[in-house]
Amino acid sequence: MHFVGIDLAWGERNPTGLAVLDAEGRLVHVSTVVTDDEVVAALAPFTEGPCLVAVDAPLIVTNPTGNRAAEAALNKDFAPFDAGAHPTNTGRAEFAGRPRAARIASRLGLDMNPRSGRARRAIEVYPHPATVALFRLGRTLKYKSKSGRSLEQLRAELLVLMGLMESLSGADPRLVLDGEAGGEAWRGLRTTVERAQRKSELRVAEDQVDAVLCAYVALFATTHPERTTTYGTFEQGYVVTPTLPADLVPTRRGAAADAAPGAESDGDADAHAADPGTAVRRYAEQLPEVRRATEDFVQIVRSMLDDAGINYLTVTGRAKTMTSFAAKAARTVDGRPVFTDPLRQILDQIGLRVITYVHSDVQAVVDVLNEQLVVHDDRDMGEETASEGRFGYSSRHLQVELEDEDEQAHPHLAGRMAQVQVRTVLQHAWAEFEHDIRYKGTIPDEHVPDFDRRFTLAAGLLELADREFSTIRERLTESMAEPEPSQEPSADPRITARELAAFLAGQYADAGWSRTDHYEWIGGLLLELGITSLVELGEVLRSVDSASIAERMGYQHPPTAVRRLDDALLWVHGDTYVGLRDNAHRVPALQARLARLAKMRQES
Repeated sequence: MHFVGIDLAWGERNPTGLAVLDAEGRLVHVSTVVTDDEVVAALAPFTEGPCLVAVDAPLIVTNPTGNRAAEAALNKDFAPFDAGAHPTNTGRAEFAGRPRAARIASRLGLDMNPRSGRARRAIEVYPHPATVALFRLGRTLKYKSKSGRSLEQLRAELLVLMGLMESLSGADPRLVLDGEAGGEAWRGLRTTVERAQRKSELRVAEDQVDAVLCAYVALFATTHPERTTTYGTFEQGYVVTPTLPADLVPTRRGAAADAAPGAESDGDADAHAADPGTAVRRYAEQLPEVRRATEDFVQIVRSMLDDAGINYLTVTGRAKTMTSFAAKAARTVDGRPVFTDPLRQILDQIGLRVITYVHSDVQAVVDVLNEQLVVHDDRDMGEETASEGRFGYSSRHLQVELEDEDEQAHPHLAGRMAQVQVRTVLQHAWAEFEHDIRYKGTIPDEHVPDFDRRFTLAAGLLELADREFSTIRERLTESMAEPEPSQEPSADPRITARELAAFLAGQYADAGWSRTDHYEWIGGLLLELGITSLVELGEVLRSVDSASIAERMGYQHPPTAVRRLDDALLWVHGDTYVGLRDNAHRVPALQARLARLAKMRQES
């Protein structure tokens, strides 16, 4: 038996979505057509035998004005959920004669009586109330194009719907959208939605998604007639839909978006929290602020690492996209939502990534974050993988928040958490490539074991390479000699980054390497102080008690060479150093460090 869904356009100019499920709930066909002839031709192979065709369009219209009795009854139950039906009557031109849906059902030879026991039938359905009942939505998902709805909002809500439909793979009856016959087509629809640049592109995918939903309603009505309601009659028109759960209440209009957390009663809060559509809409409203908060978190973490002299490659951030949030909010396990309160429970809305050169720097970054932020969670994914006796994904994942006193300087970050991933450049390369292959590509089932083995082998080799890079850096640092002065004339009077790196490696033998741009930056500070040669720099540092400075600063992790020089120059030049032009962005931090050094002067 086949279960067919038709998302029927009003006329023969706009696309109509078609979908077919087999008796096991597997998607076997999905497409768009335009004319009645094309609808009949496409569905003929699936309707020759036993079938139930669910059409999202009126089959029977007899009333000259107003609503059909079916619509009035359905609206009484579903209108509070924004799932009411529009009036249908013969006063409208498209229903003045025989409705288009009825003409197509007649051409396919289908019985339109919902109570009929015949093997080949057609019924009228309506996706909006079906989504409310099937997925326990507080209000319908707003994926239909209307004035005031942006492309991103439509995309996000359509992806929520697709995610909810995918979750029906574990329901009764189940809906299988990744099978051999229809899996590629469904993935193509998801790709279309994710990449759409115009609302018209979304509409093409939307028609087909609705058709799949219609087909599932036909399967559901056949499997569970006791959980299905038919509003109206065969004589005056009817609509078939999954029955509205007795305990489901609509989300209060405006309350979910406007109320402060905890402001609702417990019952309302639970209803709102379980509704992914409401969460997506609220996230859409908050997204500009989330983006701003992400940029600020990046600057804060970058400043912390720079001030600590940590050698890193990049610090980047991203606000979770509407698409990604919507897909995550719609996740279910065994028919139950993974996130009962998506806005509070999805913790990677602000995501940061710190990429280091070698593995030892990963721990140095983590130490800095632990010192200066509130760390709610710290997971070493590499250790977790190793504990299972295998190689694979390696990264530190921290859930962080600003200290209370720092939130006063950044009030818009109060209560906001960020997920920070810290890993080496080699770990990052493995993770990005593996993610692209597994989640954005398609691996044939017969190749999965071989790919797993190869990814594991690559992870092991990269871990070995990370260790070797660490050893190379340690030995280079130990053997770095005094630099030879450059013989090439230069218009830039600053000491070069290369000369500074070699000089500081000898001056601070126990310090780690710094970022290349940090050597260049502190070379500019030296120029502002009038120091243009290594000889002059050596004279300045001759009187500096580096060991005492290190003790006073209380480094919690090995500082880099540039940080050691930075503190030495602060000791020698004091407020003059703080006031240099290139230090304007970090005056408060330098003043705090200078206060520590001032105590050392007093004690000596």
